[in-house]
Amino acid sequence: MNYRHIFHAGNFADCVKHALLVEILAALQRKAKPLLVLDTHAGIGRYDLASGPAEKTGEWRQGIARIMDARPAALANYITTIETLGLYPGSPLIAAAALRPHDRLICCELHPQDAPILRANLAAYRQVAVHERDGYAAMKAFLPPPERRALVLIDPPFERGDEFFILAQSLAQAYTKFRNAVFVVWYPIKHRAPVRAFCETLISHRIRDIVNVEFLRRPPLDPALLNGCGLLVINPPFGFEAAALPMLQAFINVLGERGAACAVERVADE
Repeated sequence: MNYRHIFHAGNFADCVKHALLVEILAALQRKAKPLLVLDTHAGIGRYDLASGPAEKTGEWRQGIARIMDARPAALANYITTIETLGLYPGSPLIAAAALRPHDRLICCELHPQDAPILRANLAAYRQVAVHERDGYAAMKAFLPPPERRALVLIDPPFERGDEFFILAQSLAQAYTKFRNAVFVVWYPIKHRAPVRAFCETLISHRIRDIVNVEFLRRPPLDPALLNGCGLLVINPPFGFEAAALPMLQAFINVLGERGAACAVERVADE
């Protein structure tokens, strides 16, 4: 409840998450059938990086600012999205702007200050519903959807020491309710052990068709630092693995420090 994403908006982890989200959304919308997007930890949707908390931390200067200066070809769709939407768009606004007439977006934000701001920032989009509620509980409530197709973005704050455990249990329950959903889970990489345990837990729950995508800005040797981030995707759309690799390499070229690395790994087969 203390976490507010505005302090970290536009940092390198945001860039990785949002660039890959743009790719996943586009891939899913190649099919004409309606799609529900469920954003479980939505934030406020739009961030002014030049003032307030974002300017105070300045994390965006080593993230989106460098991407916009370098403009790597592999991130062209992401860059166009940022420029089109203005300020720095979070995942709710990226998803809302991509909706087709028959798609829907449900956003959940539990923070009492951020939920009203999110509602105001998305007021222009008729196909969007904003709920001030726990995102994990929302997966139980909204899945399976009438559309029978869903993209579920899970981006927890990782304030709690047991967040990976809660995430794994909630994800396993949601997968049991709706196995066909595309689940996209963002996570931080400070050191390796929690991520390995998380993946092993998902496998133990017999979750299938898992691809894990990681960007390491630096080797994960100091657990006090955010050394990288990952996006774990269950039921990835066709072509995602091939599309993700050049995007990650672009992040290495622009944002990587000494020892930077990336990986696209299949954790569980279909």
